[in-house]
Amino acid sequence: MSINRKLVASLNPLIETRDVVAIKNITGNLYESIVVMAKRANKINITLKEELHRKLEDFASNNDTLEEIHENKEQIEISKFYERMANPAIQSIGELMNGKIYFKEKEEE
Repeated sequence: MSINRKLVASLNPLIETRDVVAIKNITGNLYESIVVMAKRANKINITLKEELHRKLEDFASNNDTLEEIHENKEQIEISKFYERMANPAIQSIGELMNGKIYFKEKEEE
């Protein structure tokens, strides 16, 4: 699943209080909602990490020494972009509250 850039850009990266009752009403159980958000946050984190490593591979060199290391403005901009992004947990809360997460309950045997 890819990251929705528009949703991420609209999210406030700062932590704010949430309506627990609204979160509970989405799945019918607060703890199930938390599990859904946690699993989505893990997926977002893995996706972002892979994406960042792919972008930064272009700047990697095998024979770096202390004298040869230099600043690369593109690499710095890429890193700053990912640092400014909202935390994956905050992104997953936003997706759950906006109905962007699909989940289904496990059937008991």
